[in-house]
Amino acid sequence: MALTKAEIVERIAVKKKFKPSEAKDTVKTFLEIMKSNSTLASGEDLMISGFGKFQVNEKAPRKGRNPATGNDMILEKKRVVTFKCSGKLRDRING
Repeated sequence: MALTKAEIVERIAVKKKFKPSEAKDTVKTFLEIMKSNSTLASGEDLMISGFGKFQVNEKAPRKGRNPATGNDMILEKKRVVTFKCSGKLRDRING
């Protein structure tokens, strides 16, 4: 099951007895902080205690292939975000 932003907003509104607009603003602000130039966008890690760590990693240039044409090509280096869950979250998932 995928949890959409709208579902997160709804759950926060119900659980915290927020107006839907307040819950939406809260989620929007949190996501903006995560993406801001002072965290992930600048390459810094983001750790949320008890939840996990979002880490920016660099992928080196590598050889690839265009699936439509079959032609070989070089894929440029890029940055990707990975997530590693905390021990507490892992324990909760594994019951």
